[in-house]
Amino acid sequence: MSKRSWIILGSGIPLLALFALLGWASAKSGGQPGSLGVNTEFGQVAVDAKPAPEFSLELLRGGTAELAALRGKVVMVDFWSSWCPPCRQEAPVLAQVYREYGGRPVEFIGVDIWDRPEDALAYIQQYGIPYPNGVDTDGAILIDYGVTGIPEKIFIDRDGFIARKFVGPMNAVDLRAALDELLAQEPTPGR
Repeated sequence: MSKRSWIILGSGIPLLALFALLGWASAKSGGQPGSLGVNTEFGQVAVDAKPAPEFSLELLRGGTAELAALRGKVVMVDFWSSWCPPCRQEAPVLAQVYREYGGRPVEFIGVDIWDRPEDALAYIQQYGIPYPNGVDTDGAILIDYGVTGIPEKIFIDRDGFIARKFVGPMNAVDLRAALDELLAQEPTPGR
């Protein structure tokens, strides 16, 4: 066999193996891309009741949101991005329900990820989002809460413990039910 044949054979086999691996991965995933991104499976996810990681979020409209300052309230932390279609789908629902719960011990905090601040501000304005939002620029909050895609919502009870996690967009009925259930729970002294 000539040197040229060995070169062709040597470069062809790895290339063929790469295409075979890509074909297998595509077939196995049903053609869905992998890694972090937009969630494709939606619903409530089981969580361990543990203290919510504390965070301080610099808000897009100025100021900061401190999770510790919200103790005693039910907090819904929404992880979103302006380019995410399911996030855009649920944005009006979140804004509506937030307004409905005004005056009750409930707070929403939007955590924008994988986005540009100017796009996030345009999104907030477009959907009339009234609750505090900031950009998780270094991804620390995202990592601390184990977010794997967007949208995701973490519900924190009045004692500061993670109570629920919901992957994907929520409708108003499910969002109200989650908030009402957590509001009905009495805070646990000394917890």
